[in-house]
Amino acid sequence: MTESTADRPWLGAYPVGVPADIDVAQYPSLVHLMEESFLKYASRPAYSFMGKELSFGQTDSLSQAFAAYLQGLGLVKGDRVAIMMPNVPQYPVAVAGILRAGFVVVNVNPLYTPRELEHQLKDSGAKAIVIVENFAHTLEQCVANTPVKHVVLAAMGDLLGLLKGAVVNYVVRNVKKMVPAFNLPQAVRFNEAIARGTRGTFKRPDIKPDHVAVLQYTGGTTGVSKGAVLLHRNVIANVLQSEAWNNPVMKQVPASEQPTSVCALPLYHIFAFTVNMMLSMRTGGKTILIPNPRDLPAVLKELSKHTFHSFPAVNTLFNGLANHPDFNTVNWSNLKVSVGGGMAVQGAVAKLWLEKTGCPICEGYGLSETSPSASCNPTTSTEYSGTIGVPLPNTWMKCLDDDGAEVPMGQPGEIAIKGPQVMAGYWQRPDETAKVMTPDGFFKSGDVGVMDARGYFKIVDRKKDMVLVSGFNVYPNEVEDVVAQLPGVMECAVVGVPDDKSGEAVKLVIVKKDPALTELQVRDFCKANLTGYKQPKVVEFRTELPKTPVGKILRRELRDKK
Repeated sequence: MTESTADRPWLGAYPVGVPADIDVAQYPSLVHLMEESFLKYASRPAYSFMGKELSFGQTDSLSQAFAAYLQGLGLVKGDRVAIMMPNVPQYPVAVAGILRAGFVVVNVNPLYTPRELEHQLKDSGAKAIVIVENFAHTLEQCVANTPVKHVVLAAMGDLLGLLKGAVVNYVVRNVKKMVPAFNLPQAVRFNEAIARGTRGTFKRPDIKPDHVAVLQYTGGTTGVSKGAVLLHRNVIANVLQSEAWNNPVMKQVPASEQPTSVCALPLYHIFAFTVNMMLSMRTGGKTILIPNPRDLPAVLKELSKHTFHSFPAVNTLFNGLANHPDFNTVNWSNLKVSVGGGMAVQGAVAKLWLEKTGCPICEGYGLSETSPSASCNPTTSTEYSGTIGVPLPNTWMKCLDDDGAEVPMGQPGEIAIKGPQVMAGYWQRPDETAKVMTPDGFFKSGDVGVMDARGYFKIVDRKKDMVLVSGFNVYPNEVEDVVAQLPGVMECAVVGVPDDKSGEAVKLVIVKKDPALTELQVRDFCKANLTGYKQPKVVEFRTELPKTPVGKILRRELRDKK
């Protein structure tokens, strides 16, 4: 056994050709990575959306124009710009433009309520936002309370060409009625911003590895959403780690085929941001943008038109597709890697996916705080392991007890992660950062796991009370804080309960102050204040909540009693 495998027992599980360590300092910034690919792959399609392709060269010129436009607004280096859009080609153009201009990307879930959006815009200090018109009514309700001074308004059809774009926008607005009325008089249309930027001048800023690239918001155990500060070097490292990890199977893609990935996960989620968009940028791959993964017939219809090799997704999506009657209208035979992340992959789903596609789901693990990938099963695996795999190159993981000491192999402890992809800390919250970082630079994940003799990790429990709904974190405190504001509620508690479809679901238990309070009133209030995945699936009324002698609510007891 070499010294490194004694230190890192998992290296023995690495497929041939995957190094223990890679050079993660190949690029000074994400901008350098992107601009290399814009030049190298200029004529190749970078994005496919609704039957229209956008090349690397077009993404280059559009994003440079957008960068010039943003600079022309008087923003200064390091200013934050929010993006609130589904998977449309304007997203990667905006990301590249924001980063090239020297600004920071703030990813925002487009389904947020005004309350959630206001918090994130205030906390990040975003001066500008790029938003698709479908969600402009949300922004209208809170923009006056935020630092946002500039609004760029996109429409679904912006980059589909004049005729097709007009048709798509007409259908979205008038047939499907997907754009509620809004009033944002200061907003500038996306295509107009590009036109202005084309006429403007772009000044190339000096961007270094330690400059902030992305604020990726994650829930907080205190109920307050915090921004994980991801530096340029953090995201670059994770892109290169992912590339090395996928290489044993992706190198089997014939030279005559462009490596192509399906992007059905939302780009505002760090998993798709890094593993779809940025990794494809690095490899010169094409990304198939899926704007609404919940519409399974539309997803399958789109995929039936493509040859694709990589499919990162969550368990819910793999399960929904594999059980759909139209599944066989798609040619799955070129699929080389299916990466499962965001939530636990279920054994039954993995088995069905392998039977139907011939490509096993490689379950991985990561968090917003780790850009996100920390561990993964080898892409050469032929069966489901039920583990989160082994740490990626340049990455160390260990299990800690409550005092921060490493536990012996095979014993449960809190998973802690160290590597170049680990965040710089939480945005303007040194107290919260101190809680999760150890003195020797490990990030404490809040997940309890065990490591076996081969260096594979398995999650056995969650240290914090977080609920994981289809790969999205829901923090009970936030939901409780919202519900507690409803007149008629004396006390409430939130727990996660098992759910076949989403892995876990939110269960809300209420003690009434007003006997007339109804479940419908509770659900309507939650709908107005919480985005879909945070809303309770189960609402239960009780006369009292189980508590410790000091009055702390015993969530575990609520979980055990269905």
